[in-house]
Amino acid sequence: MKDSACIAFLQWALPQLRLRWPGFRKVYGQVSNRLSHRLRELQLTDLDTYREYLEGHAEEWSVLDRMCRITISRFYRDKRVFQLIGEVVLPALAELAMARREHEIRCWSAGCAAGEEAYTLTLVWHWHVCTQYPGIELKIIATDTDLHLLQRAQNACYPWSSVKALPEAWRDQAFDRQANEFCLQTLYRENVSFIQQDIRQAMPEATFHMIFCRNLAFTYFEPLLQHKILADLARHLGPGGVLVIGVHEILPDEGQGFERWFPRLQIFRKSNRY
Repeated sequence: MKDSACIAFLQWALPQLRLRWPGFRKVYGQVSNRLSHRLRELQLTDLDTYREYLEGHAEEWSVLDRMCRITISRFYRDKRVFQLIGEVVLPALAELAMARREHEIRCWSAGCAAGEEAYTLTLVWHWHVCTQYPGIELKIIATDTDLHLLQRAQNACYPWSSVKALPEAWRDQAFDRQANEFCLQTLYRENVSFIQQDIRQAMPEATFHMIFCRNLAFTYFEPLLQHKILADLARHLGPGGVLVIGVHEILPDEGQGFERWFPRLQIFRKSNRY
């Protein structure tokens, strides 16, 4: 499949899925490979005939939507972000919980893929924070639309490429080596729950202290949908709650309702005015 044909097709199709082409500019190769496979399945010759097929088969749009999900994830992605979460953010949230006489910090990982982000957070908690706050538990809800990825997350076994960025001590002591995979021990999995959910349609019924929405809504979604998602995320954050987005993402509305916590890093606190 020629790149030019794939690009032209996506520029036509993505807006109809409430997605935007600029977010796919560097990663459309994933979608191109899936489209090629789908054409073979349907015995179609090219993307022009697939476009005609879409216009005649409304149910195919949900298939295309699944093909446009970009899954790039690994443990400890954006190391400096997790360092600051361990050194500053989680201790601050623990102090806030103690001041309110609460016994847990509730976090949500949206678009969690195979669980690497959620499990990285629990590793940071265990290795950096929990001994300082023995009366506080970290509870994590992780959501994604892809049932296959969620099953991998439940299994919690990963190849070397997924765990290689972790500190060596964490990798050696928190994982069991099984064949060619690294399997996370139960201790680091027990407070993480996985739910199949599409953030465009639903969000967990809870109020959180911290939400991760990285490299998802504010990369791939159309502007109007980004505005809606940001407002919905704000409603799911309690007073003083923290929102973490991708390091190359920008909040819509100039981040109205949120205040940047650290210079040049996309970690925000919910404004008291919101």
